[in-house]
Amino acid sequence: MSGAVIENMSTKKLFFLGFFILGFQVLSIMVGALIAPSPTSAICYLATKCINRHRVHGWLMPWGSNRCQQVNSFDKPLAKTLDANDIVFAVHIPLPNTQMSPWFQFMLAVLQFDIAFKMINQIEEDVIITIDAGLAHRDDLKSEWTTARHSVEQRPLRCTFSVPKTYENEGRFYHCDPIPIMQLGSVAHKYFLINLRLPVNDTVNVGIGEIKDINLVGIHQNGGFTKVWISMKTVFTPWILVASVWYWHRIGLLARPPVLLEKVILVLGVSMTILNVPVEWLSLDCDWTWMLLLEDAQQGVFYTTLFCFWIIFCGEHLMDQSQRNRLSTYWWQVGLVMFGSSILLAFDLSERGIHLNNPFYSVWASEIGTNISITFILVAGTSVCLYFLSLCGMVRCVFRNIGGKIQQLPAMPEARRLRYKGMIFRFKFLMLVTLACAAMTVIFFILNQVSDGHWLWGAYTLQVNSAFLTGVYGMWNLYVFTIIFLYAPSHKHKRNISDIQQADLLEKPESQETQLNGGEPGPTETYRITGKVAQE
Repeated sequence: MSGAVIENMSTKKLFFLGFFILGFQVLSIMVGALIAPSPTSAICYLATKCINRHRVHGWLMPWGSNRCQQVNSFDKPLAKTLDANDIVFAVHIPLPNTQMSPWFQFMLAVLQFDIAFKMINQIEEDVIITIDAGLAHRDDLKSEWTTARHSVEQRPLRCTFSVPKTYENEGRFYHCDPIPIMQLGSVAHKYFLINLRLPVNDTVNVGIGEIKDINLVGIHQNGGFTKVWISMKTVFTPWILVASVWYWHRIGLLARPPVLLEKVILVLGVSMTILNVPVEWLSLDCDWTWMLLLEDAQQGVFYTTLFCFWIIFCGEHLMDQSQRNRLSTYWWQVGLVMFGSSILLAFDLSERGIHLNNPFYSVWASEIGTNISITFILVAGTSVCLYFLSLCGMVRCVFRNIGGKIQQLPAMPEARRLRYKGMIFRFKFLMLVTLACAAMTVIFFILNQVSDGHWLWGAYTLQVNSAFLTGVYGMWNLYVFTIIFLYAPSHKHKRNISDIQQADLLEKPESQETQLNGGEPGPTETYRITGKVAQE
């Protein structure tokens, strides 16, 4: 048996591989830090207060040759003659002399209300605001608006007043939480128009205070970041695909059927390839509103496979011969991962799935939806915590078994001792790479939370958010490639026959462990020596 690449690669080549992987990791980080702009942009639009006395059905434009009749302030005499139902808040996206682009990928809209405090018109506790919202689009400034969606939505209005509620403080503004109002999965048109109306009657929009203005914050992905992101996916897709095909070809040349660990490595490579496929190229010419849902599904498949791989990878280097090479051995760990993934998928479908039909929908709009969403998140979070506790316990046992094997090294023949020391070193190196990947993810996440989004470094501006995304994405591709390459069967036959015979005579019990269920050899010798029986 030739063993795996990780066993037969020289220490010098292994260090070269490490420097190669490290170099690509630094490159993926610097691409995001120096080349890509910030992942998203946020533009604030002040909604224009249009007058619609006769409640005419149609789209009201805030500017241009056919702009609506406007009232600049509700304190003007003209506003005193108007009913609240006569006012339509109009927002044109984007600003004049600019246009949207499919490179923006998605668009979110968040409302920020400017509400003045009045003693006789205060905001009530736990009040719900009703919004009659409409969305239209077009691709040039002369054509008619095409209606995309119209919906009546309700959102909780949560506001605080930082000073005492007295007559002296009338006119001061409440501090209100932003209200998500819309999410589009694609930006396939150049111009968008949003018309908002706050209908008022005896039961609707009562106790929402005196609204002075509405600000709409439009958030979309930057086109420059999209180009960098798609370029990285285009580069990584054939790389991981070819590596996976090459790996499985090597497995097929063996005189035995593939074992569980080898199958899981292939599945990991396939899931990484699925995540890499640059479907965004096609979405540039198509109005695919389901792109966000597809991206979430791709990420879910990869992370589910990755978590299952870690469990099986540690377990197969831990279990004895009677328990190895059976997926049923890991039924509760894998089941826990699948259960948590299913919960997150259900939560995602409840939000973005409905957005395919109604971009104004929000699962957080109702108390029931909020409670269900929080429950999904808590259950999924508990599953993840239990998973990591199980994984940490398995890693601890693996290193304990390695420690037990190291104690036996002095009693072995020199050739076998040197070989085992090299294999143990390589296995520890691989485990440290795994831990480094997890640690890097945590570090980047913390930097992403505490930073302002960019740092100045000499004449360059480092985009930390972009570096976080491109760095983590590059890291997982490099990690999967490393696993595939190091665990592929090696073509080298470096073991001397006399050394093998001598080792087999001196260590008869260990040589018997080289067989799995049904007498099949394992994928690597490290696979054998780190098992439970290796301690006994």
